[in-house]
Amino acid sequence: MKYSGWPDPGELVVGKIDEIEDFGVFVDLEEYRDKRGLIHISEVASGWIKNVRDHVREGQIVVCKVLDVDEGHEQIDLSLKDVNDHQRSDKIQEWKNEQKADNWMALAFGDEVDDEEYTSIANELLAVHGSLYDGFKQAAIHGREALEDTDLDDDEVDAIVETARENVSVPYVNVTGYVDLENPSPTGVDGIREALSAAEGNGEVPEEVDLDVTYVGAPEYRIQVQAPNYKTAESQLEESARRAVAAIEEHGGSGEYHRERRSDEE
Repeated sequence: MKYSGWPDPGELVVGKIDEIEDFGVFVDLEEYRDKRGLIHISEVASGWIKNVRDHVREGQIVVCKVLDVDEGHEQIDLSLKDVNDHQRSDKIQEWKNEQKADNWMALAFGDEVDDEEYTSIANELLAVHGSLYDGFKQAAIHGREALEDTDLDDDEVDAIVETARENVSVPYVNVTGYVDLENPSPTGVDGIREALSAAEGNGEVPEEVDLDVTYVGAPEYRIQVQAPNYKTAESQLEESARRAVAAIEEHGGSGEYHRERRSDEE
């Protein structure tokens, strides 16, 4: 997505070097529509510069700091030397992420989506999540819930969530806990099975969570949870164990949740 406005002084921008002169370098701003900036020779690198071309080349992608913006004269002054390696790396990654999000927008709404509709949808994601990339990322993790605070209609929300779930790689965390289940009542093994089914969720586990219950050694069962973050993972782990204990107690049995394994290692 290319912004139609102007960058702000102090902002970091990504640009492609378009033209090199003895007095400086002209840069096409990749994130802004029809905007071009100038890096004066004194802002290309620290110290005395004999030849600008020793430091930059045409077609090179660079990260610059905006020094000044004069909208009246359509002039943007940039600095290359004021950007450190860490800032450059972070900004390039942010720019690449937004390029990915642009592609996801095309997948969600088709290449034929007009500029007005695209901008309207993008602005909703920007207002709530700060960037298109983060909007899609949160949709991949939380589904429709991530877009509740937007004014997008149901079809737009569904398109974003479906595309996000199919294309966004989300970092997940894994947690493990254990539950002991004993059932001396007449229901015996059937009661245990019912408790394990309850632990697995009975359809109550959120879409973004993967929960698995396996046998360790009587009376111990392992509960493994994969989720987008530790808060969700821990919550689902405890809720799974609670369901199992409640189910076995209804059969007159007993259950206990613990985080560390008690049985001998297999």
